[in-house]
Amino acid sequence: MSLHTEYPFTLPKGYVDDEGSLHRTGVMRLACARDEIEPLRDPRVKENEAYATVIVLAKVITELGDIAQVTPKVVEKLFVSDYQYLQDFYRIINFGDASILETLEPGTPFPQEVLAVD
Repeated sequence: MSLHTEYPFTLPKGYVDDEGSLHRTGVMRLACARDEIEPLRDPRVKENEAYATVIVLAKVITELGDIAQVTPKVVEKLFVSDYQYLQDFYRIINFGDASILETLEPGTPFPQEVLAVD
């Protein structure tokens, strides 16, 4: 039995870069404790706690189309539906049953019962 540490995803809408290119596919890795702890020291998080999610997602998204590096600025520019999708995806792979991803059409919203984490 092996542990999957990276999971591919497809964004519902996709990220549009400064050149107008659309990026929909990517990879997210499992988070480690440091990924959630480090943002707490960031001044942007001290000013707005919700910004921690932006920083965490930028750390755990290892690929997004052909973008060289996913930064908080990239995450800030995501469409709201894609941002929500990535938050849900993060919860599923880190706290839920990631095997559910095999049964869902890529880029479609997750059923509410899948998002309920015990």
